[in-house]
Amino acid sequence: MKPIAYIHTDFPTKFGIPRQSGIVEELKAYIVFEEEYRDREAFRGLDEFSHIWIIWEFSQNKDKKWSPTVRPPKLGGNVRKGVFATRSPFRPNPVGLSCVKLENIEYNKSKGPILHISGADLMNNTPIYDIKPYLAYVDSKPDATGGFTDGIIHKEYDVIFENECNGILPLEKEIALIKVLKQDPRPSYQDDNRVYGMEFGKWEIGFTILEEKIYIKRIEEK
Repeated sequence: MKPIAYIHTDFPTKFGIPRQSGIVEELKAYIVFEEEYRDREAFRGLDEFSHIWIIWEFSQNKDKKWSPTVRPPKLGGNVRKGVFATRSPFRPNPVGLSCVKLENIEYNKSKGPILHISGADLMNNTPIYDIKPYLAYVDSKPDATGGFTDGIIHKEYDVIFENECNGILPLEKEIALIKVLKQDPRPSYQDDNRVYGMEFGKWEIGFTILEEKIYIKRIEEK
């Protein structure tokens, strides 16, 4: 297989990326196709769908060894489950699957069809292998069970901008950042009050967590 496209997101590194697609729909991204796949006919009818599946590569992990068991963050990083019972990036084949909202298709003279999407959980410049439409009548399973994830309490944090950080980000980026931080992007094994640094778009975000509140300490343009 070879990539047909690359996605462009606000995450130049893995830190801060939502752990599942669709959690933060305010995150905007776009997909640019390789020249070979820019034929407008290949996209005929795609704009009739509200959501799409993206098949992509865990490009940062493709050369790393896989393990038959992993420690899911949802379980605090202390309990092991089989890799095929999780969505761990450390897999026999480094393939990811995400469901995202298709906002619109832009037909650009130089770059061909560009897919504008929201809710992606991918790092910037991740290779894309395929695009498929989401079909609610077969893909949606309301009675499905979630295995070990059922019953886990999903905790969200309050996000507070310290005074000097107010008004720096454009409003849509600020809303997306708040939604990202609410999920607590720290690794599951880290639970302290240090100041964490996270790259988000063209900014470096510094934040800390105290008493279940996230305080944004700095926002600096890179």
